Order: sequence, then C-alpha cells, then structure tokens
Amino acid sequence: MSEYTNPNLILETAKLEPGEVTWRSPSNLAIIKYWGKHGRQLPKNPSISLTLSSAFTDTKLEYKPKESGDNAISLKFFFHEEENEPFRQRLVGFLEGVKDIFPFLGQLDLTIHSGNSFPHSSGIASSASAMSALALCLCSLEDRFFETLDDDEEFDRKASYVARLGSGSACRSIYPVAALWGEYSEVPGSSDLYAVPMKEHIHETFQHFHDDILIVSSKPKKVGSSAGHNLMENNPFAEVRYADARRRLHFLLEAMKKGDLETFGNIAENEALTLHGLMMSGNPSYILMQPGTISVIDRIREYRAETGNPVYFSLDAGPNVHVLYPEDIIHEVRPFIEEELLPFCEESTWLQDWVGEGPVEL
Repeated sequence: MSEYTNPNLILETAKLEPGEVTWRSPSNLAIIKYWGKHGRQLPKNPSISLTLSSAFTDTKLEYKPKESGDNAISLKFFFHEEENEPFRQRLVGFLEGVKDIFPFLGQLDLTIHSGNSFPHSSGIASSASAMSALALCLCSLEDRFFETLDDDEEFDRKASYVARLGSGSACRSIYPVAALWGEYSEVPGSSDLYAVPMKEHIHETFQHFHDDILIVSSKPKKVGSSAGHNLMENNPFAEVRYADARRRLHFLLEAMKKGDLETFGNIAENEALTLHGLMMSGNPSYILMQPGTISVIDRIREYRAETGNPVYFSLDAGPNVHVLYPEDIIHEVRPFIEEELLPFCEESTWLQDWVGEGPVEL
C-alpha cells in the first residue's frame, strides 16, 4: 500500500558492513477463524487470536552488500540448517513483493536461518510465526539503516502490515496476549491491513491462559492453508460463514472482557468445527482431522461434563488439538492430558504452551 512505499530507502553499499538480525516470534491460535481472503491477503472476516509462547520460530537474517549489480532478490535459505528450495522460492517471491516497501533488499545478499520449536505445516500456524519473525527482521533492518522506526507502536504496526503480506495470520503474532485482525466497528482502529493489540481489552483470566497442543500427527498437511482459502471462493456456505464470524466475534469480545469461560469455550469449539466443516463442504472437499483428533475431542467433552472444569478444545487447519483452560486448574488438567489424551498422540508428543508476551529480538 502507498503509505509504506518508500523509494528513498536506498543504501550506500560502499559504507555498509555485513551484519545480522534475529527475531523469535510465536505462533498464534485464532479463536474466531480467518478463512477466506480477497485482494492481496485481505480477510473476508475479522479474526481474533491468542498469542502463544512455546510454539515459535527463530529467524536469523544475515546481510552483506550484493556482489552482483542486479536488483533481484539474492537469498540463501536454511531451515533447521538444511537448504530448503521450496521454502526459499516462496520467500524470494515474498521479498520481491515487498521491495517497494524495502527497496534496499535488492542491494543485499541475504541468508536466512530459520527453525521452529514445533512441527511445520501440521496445523499449528507455522507460517504465522515464520512470516512474522521475518517481517520483524525486515523492520529492524530498516530502522538500523535509516532510523525510521524508532516509535515502538509504528514499528509493530508496520511489522504487522508486512507480515500479513506473507501470511494473513502472521499479522496477529506481532502482539502480546491477543490480537484482532480485520476491520470491525466495535474495535476502534481495527483494520484489514494489520492487526491491533487486544491485551488491554481482555480479562486477566485470558492473560494467563493455557493452550497445550496435542500432536496427533506431525506430517505435513495434504492441503495447505493457501489452497484452503482459495476453495472458499466457491464454497456454498461462504457468505453465511463471514456473517456468522462477525456475529460470533461480538459475543466472544464480551466474554473475553468479562472472563466468561463458558461462552468463550463454546465459541472456540464451534469455530474450530466450523473451520473443518468448511473444508469438508468445499469442492473439492478434504478432511484434515484424523481418528485421534475425534477421540481427543470426545474425551475432552466427557471430562468437562464429569468434572465441571472449563476445559475446551480448538483446532487450526490440521489434525492437532489445542487444549484450552485457565491457569487455576492446571494441576487437575495436566494429569488428565498425560493419562487420557496422550495415547491418541503421535509418540505421545505434545507441546505445553500458554498465552505469551509476543516476539522478542535475540
């Protein structure tokens, strides 16, 4: 967009020393889901997410003056210290697409070293953590070279804007605790172009909330999120879905403000099932849940009915289950997970996670 296009961000490469910048950025779990887009990564409906802590991507961006004289993106990419050509090609496309925002990228030889604390492409929003980490690195480079982003709020907003261009959900990972993306009349300042922080608008209960992620399968998804979004174009329930997401967001915001766990949990579960229902009702249709996913969901609902404990589930676009509950019942819930849910997980794998404070520069 024109507000971030800046042709003046050009380096005097003769004076530039090689360097590097590193950011750790978390994944996030959307409670109201973003599923369906238009234009250049613009959402069909607003979404709100919890920022995670243990599920993160570390990205180191190394740079030096370019040896060749062209203006094309020069990039080497390593994922967990192994070259990954499909990821590299995707990142080259992204970086070419943001050269109007960061013109200096064409003047540099770049090397990215990236790694996740969790399985990628398995439905834990790995693109959200990866692209937000890279966007933060790019904004740090701009500020280092030109001292243009010394205002923290503006730095975060620009990073969120740039992250969105790489992966829509990535724009929400920039902020601590919770973030909302998409223009919504009940949230002043909300925008389709970037996320806005919601920490100050939610109850203390949700600021220390737990999200333990059960790895039913670590295998990459058969259908990626980008393809899933595209299938919404012809989904017969799409328009009803977008309207319903806005309606649910109203009640969710009220619940998160008051600390109403029951309303929060019911909406979280319904949104997760709606997301997968949209996948199953598309053309072509596809199913990402696995038998273990269904078994975990059933057992969580049984446990909640038996104990009265406010334990709920959510899903991203994959088979793995997010177990949601407040801090004050952790000593009851963790044994339940270990004894009754881990048998449904791949090699009893799970990630103990919770709402976090957002990205950090390393």
